[in-house]
Amino acid sequence: MKTSSMYFLHQCDVDMAEIDHFMPLLMQHEEEGLLCPVLSHGSVHFMWIKHSNLYLVATTNKNANASLVYSFLYKLIVKIQSYTEPPQIRPMSILEEESIQDNFVVVYELLDELMDFGFPQTTDSKILQEYITQEGTKLEVAKSKVPTTVTNAVSWRSEGIKYKKNEVFIDVIESINVLVNANGSVMSSDIVGSIKLKTMLSGMPELRLGLNDRVLFALTGRDKGKTVVMEDVKFHQCVRLSRFESDRTISFIPPDGESELMSYRINTHVKPLIWIESVIEKFSHSRVEIMVKAKGQFKKQSVANNVEVRVPVPSDADSPKFKTSTGNAKYVPEKNLVVWTIKSFPGGKEFLMRAHFGLPSVEKDELEGKPPITVKFEIPYFTVSGIQVRYMKIIEKSGYQALPWVRYITQSGDYQLRTNV
Repeated sequence: MKTSSMYFLHQCDVDMAEIDHFMPLLMQHEEEGLLCPVLSHGSVHFMWIKHSNLYLVATTNKNANASLVYSFLYKLIVKIQSYTEPPQIRPMSILEEESIQDNFVVVYELLDELMDFGFPQTTDSKILQEYITQEGTKLEVAKSKVPTTVTNAVSWRSEGIKYKKNEVFIDVIESINVLVNANGSVMSSDIVGSIKLKTMLSGMPELRLGLNDRVLFALTGRDKGKTVVMEDVKFHQCVRLSRFESDRTISFIPPDGESELMSYRINTHVKPLIWIESVIEKFSHSRVEIMVKAKGQFKKQSVANNVEVRVPVPSDADSPKFKTSTGNAKYVPEKNLVVWTIKSFPGGKEFLMRAHFGLPSVEKDELEGKPPITVKFEIPYFTVSGIQVRYMKIIEKSGYQALPWVRYITQSGDYQLRTNV
């Protein structure tokens, strides 16, 4: 049997001989049912994660920041996977032992730049690509000296960037998480949002973003119109946190190109945007008939795109027949699902899907669980929370004019509706 491979990141003062103890220690804890993310042998601590058939392990003999270590290990996976720009290099989107071996030189150089003496360094992909480039299976150091971005206060943006047309594209994307019980009551709901940027700006501009933040309006005495309360706010490193904490101003020098400026959560009661009603009739030892009605509970001028309603069916169902008022329905036997796809779903509309299955044995159903109906969708130019970009100011010493563009998107997150049958 092929075993998983291990890759270690360790402090310089950790004895290499100690590393050999990790795998036996891991197997011992696994056999005893005492497996945990941190294993210790003497004074050495192993912090590890498993990805595909790989173990990524960090070792330390000090009281290290465990959150930082695990964050770095997961970031390492993302960086290795994403560092595949040139088409000659074998894609590493599925990170496994073989892809590490095929791209060993690239991975070695990435590790060398990502961490020095046990301390994380540059992890920004755009900055790494400035001085690590690939051609085929060769790796070249693009510059003999370290780029100024590595030592600058603004390490996430290079100097000397120029565009003929200066623009900023702002995407406000919100995912709706909803759990509805079999009686039609909303058990839990929240909104997880993110603001993503695509900046094409010359020089080193400073940007200031204004939102309809309730805390900001309360501080300034302007409590007019709809406001939102954001929780669990997380910013890109470019945002000046001290400024945000003092007066709620989101001020930053943006990375060039695409980036996620911030993420947030809004804990509020959310009315399901696409309501599902289902009736399932079972006829003993013969067939099961399913009727599903979907209704758009959002404003009529909005349209949900690429809607998928996933309806669970018994595992021994066969001979499917479908009838829909719109869209297409198909049976996915490997997942025991009927997937009803509607390309365009206007607000306020209702659609119907009927399914008929042969059913050799109904008794087996009693032993099966009752998975929920799940829904996937995307509604452009619409937000449930009512969050708004009030302004985007762009300040650059050359004084050029730049155009900000804003787009709002609402999409399904963990969207489940439970059934009685």
